[in-house]
Amino acid sequence: MRDRVLARLGLRAAPPRDLDGLRALYRAWCYAVPFDNVRKMIALRSGDGCPLPGRFAADFFEAWLAHGAGGTCWPSSNALFALVRACGFEARRVAGSMGDNGTVNHASVKARVEGGDWLVDSSLLTIEPLPLGPRVFVRDDPVVPAEIEPLDGTHVLWSHTPSYESYLPCRLLVDPADHAFYLDGYERSRERSPFNQRLYVRRNRPGELLMLVGRTRLSRTARGLASRDLTRDELVAALRDEIGLGAALLDDWVRHGGLDASLEPPAGPKPEPVTKRPPSRR
Repeated sequence: MRDRVLARLGLRAAPPRDLDGLRALYRAWCYAVPFDNVRKMIALRSGDGCPLPGRFAADFFEAWLAHGAGGTCWPSSNALFALVRACGFEARRVAGSMGDNGTVNHASVKARVEGGDWLVDSSLLTIEPLPLGPRVFVRDDPVVPAEIEPLDGTHVLWSHTPSYESYLPCRLLVDPADHAFYLDGYERSRERSPFNQRLYVRRNRPGELLMLVGRTRLSRTARGLASRDLTRDELVAALRDEIGLGAALLDDWVRHGGLDASLEPPAGPKPEPVTKRPPSRR
């Protein structure tokens, strides 16, 4: 399976086990594997107790190879961890608090290369591994910006996506985390997660960050942000043609009410605004 995945990523073989090799592997992932909740939406609408998809790396990769689907943070991080390890890198699962509110609600991966730790995040898809060292790191990119701040013996990852007005902090709190911890976090997300009600997809394309949030299509390039609402047919077409999801999976998503739910306005109160600022904005 490792070799099948690498071939789909455009890599002829496992990359060298150095920093350049890690960069090549993670960059290939960031341009080929979307962050999306399509399979999760289907599972949640299939009846009480339906197993959540992608709990094991083999299931995640079979669905990606067959249908182009990714996953949310818990399953996609576990799959990326498995792939990094299968390529011979030293890696570990970690978890943190997205929003830095003390609640462990985000999964990520650390790889140790050439004496240092590097963050490869399957949700934020930062294209380049982020160094987890003693100094602040700023990836000053107009499309996929990110910052790393060492703080209180750990690190805070700062990211900015078009669906938020400001940078969002994620404090890394659990290092290492095992697979059982990931499964528990994923299972708890049934009850509370921003990825349960409406469509949420993120995918990198050369020079562009493309997102589908509910019925809204967001595209950020170096020229700025473009946003518009899509019709039913346009939303399905965007998932097929721009994200790369297969017809069978999309039919299943529509049949289980995923499309109808995504056209509805978001339920519940709006999230509290983030008042904290990343190092570069202080």
